[in-house]
Amino acid sequence: MGGDYAATAPHYDKIHAHKDYEGECVALTERIRRRHPAADSLLDVACGTGRHVEYFKDAFDVQGLDASPEMLARARLRNPNVRFHCARMEAFSLDTTFDVITCLFSSIGYVRTLPRLRATIHCLIDHLNPGGILIIEPWFTPATWRSHTVHALLIDEPELKIARMSTSQVRGSQSTFDVHYLIGTPEGTRHAVEHHQLGLFRTEDLIHIAQGVGLSVAYDKHGLTGRGLLWGSLGEVDPSLA
Repeated sequence: MGGDYAATAPHYDKIHAHKDYEGECVALTERIRRRHPAADSLLDVACGTGRHVEYFKDAFDVQGLDASPEMLARARLRNPNVRFHCARMEAFSLDTTFDVITCLFSSIGYVRTLPRLRATIHCLIDHLNPGGILIIEPWFTPATWRSHTVHALLIDEPELKIARMSTSQVRGSQSTFDVHYLIGTPEGTRHAVEHHQLGLFRTEDLIHIAQGVGLSVAYDKHGLTGRGLLWGSLGEVDPSLA
């Protein structure tokens, strides 16, 4: 993930205003409690602007981690009493472990390759308590990614106009798209570009890698948004979670 986040991070939540962060956190918390009633601590990996953290913190002692300083600045403003870490998900080392680790909104795709996916899951379970739960929301698979499609979004407020446009592409085993923004405010109009490149992992590869590093796995084909949801545990995982 890359781009001019100094320009786009302040508007990220308006751009994704359609997303039901609260509903997702309520649903996940209910399922976590069924499997692990005593779960107390949670790390949200690739936490972005801290919207999931905002709702998880009512139920858990939460920390967040993201590679973007611009996104974390917004997360800290929203959640001033939460500890956040700036690091990449495939190579971080914290001084604590957690009962639950989440990686949501398909952020796992940004590791791009199967070796880095394996390294990421290794890193995540290194920070998981015995009997803890790992929850990963996948990106599109090779079969579900639609290349050469055009996407657009318009925000039209009195003092903020944003036009967001991209065209989806595929390069080998990775999806790629440049997101162009025109951002208009009373101070002026600017153009910003984000380059996104995400791995198109097959579901069976994700499950195989998770099992290969010692996790018991249940897979929910629909998940939160239709992209699926992997539940892994260092103990037995409840099949009803799938």
